Formats: sequence, structure tokens, C-alpha cells
Amino acid sequence: MANPFPDAPGRRARPLAAACALVLAAALAGLAGAPGVSPRAALASNGPPDATGTKRAEFTIARLKYGGGGDWYGDTTSLRNLLKGLRERAGVPTGVEDAPIVSPMDEALFNYPIVFMAGHGNVKFTPAETERLRRYLFSGGLLWRDDDYGIDQAFRREMKRILPEADLVELPFRHPVFHEFYDFPHGMPKIHEHDGGPARAFGAFHDGRMVVFYSYDTDIGDGMEDAGVHPDSPAKRDEAMRMGINVALYAMSAR
Repeated sequence: MANPFPDAPGRRARPLAAACALVLAAALAGLAGAPGVSPRAALASNGPPDATGTKRAEFTIARLKYGGGGDWYGDTTSLRNLLKGLRERAGVPTGVEDAPIVSPMDEALFNYPIVFMAGHGNVKFTPAETERLRRYLFSGGLLWRDDDYGIDQAFRREMKRILPEADLVELPFRHPVFHEFYDFPHGMPKIHEHDGGPARAFGAFHDGRMVVFYSYDTDIGDGMEDAGVHPDSPAKRDEAMRMGINVALYAMSAR
């Protein structure tokens, strides 16, 4: 992606089956060919083996476990529901029913095109974790930080340690992440009220590719939770799911 903010609205016109095949192949090829990441690690799947005993290449998203005191384990049902949504709505094969948990130093980190970061409060990465996450992002991964409220200052501080030469810039409404599969002409949907401001999305870029997606003052993760966990209407929960699917498909295709 040469231009972080292309004028073209996205890839929604592609036939569904072809689009899903292309984005899954692109995601796996992108990680497999990245410097410092072995094809064995990148192509590892959590899905069952096929008839030959070879594990199938299937998409998953992982939950990032981090230090500093934030509740990284929040949004407990969100990723399970997102994976189900990807299968049922977008036809994307997924390797697991729910997202595995990874820490920055885990070798399994490089198996996943996206790691999801939830929670409130504080986050603090060690120097080794900072370098590890930088390597993951530069190798083709995407960190999706969903602001659960109150962690903005700490998250921005840690991002400057991981990506000192990249700023978190607000994404314009024309950015493809808002049009990847579902159309959001006005950008992020507003799911929960935090400070009462508009829902916003920020991205950090490396070599023209978005490596961090930061959904702010909206709480997409809460919106993707099981019905009844939060007092969200079906319409709000559907908006959150649609946006989550867009982020996942964007991460698979924008390489």
C-alpha cells in the first residue's frame, strides 16, 4: 500500500469467494516472506490437519497479553464472535473457535496477521518486548488496539517506544479500512460513550503499510461481546461486528 490514504474507497466490488481467497493468501504469503520470520512459523495453523497430515493454513487473530496492570483479558467473548462472523458473513476459514493468547515474547506471535489489544488502565512493555513487537509489525503483522477507556496516554507512550519514527495519525473517512467489506462512509461507528467525543480511528505506518490500528472512543470490542454483556442494541452490536470484520479483512489484504 504505497499511499496510506488512497482516494479509492476499497475492494468491496470483488466477488466474495475470490476476495476471501486472495486476502487469506496475501496474509500468509506476507508473513512467510517477511525478513526474520520463518515460513514454518508463519504458515503454522491451529486448525486440524488435512488427509495428508499437513495442517491447513487458516486465519486466526490472537489476544495480546501485556504487563503494566491493564486488564488485557477483557472483551472475553469479542474475538470468538468476530471469528464466527468472519466465517459466516465473509466466508473466511478460521483455524480456531476463539482467539489464542500470546505475549510479545512468544514464538507463536508471528503466526497471526493480527493481534488484538484490549483493556483499561496501563500498559508497559519491557525493552525486549518493545523490540519484539517492532519486529512483528515490520514483518507484516498488525496490532489492533481497541480503547476500552482510560489507557490512551499509556498506549501512546508505549507506541512511541515501539515506533519512535511513526506517529498515530487520524484516518480519513476514505481510508479502505472503512470500506473493505462493509461501507462506513462516516468512519468509525460510535458504540459506547466515553468522553462524549466522536468515534475516531488512528493508524501508524511503516513503509506505507498500516502496522497499528487504534480504534478510539468507540469500543468496538465491547460491541462484539455476547448479547447481554453490555446494554447495546442489536443495531449497535451489528455495527461493531461489521467494523471488526472490516479490520480483519483489511489486515489480511493490505500487504
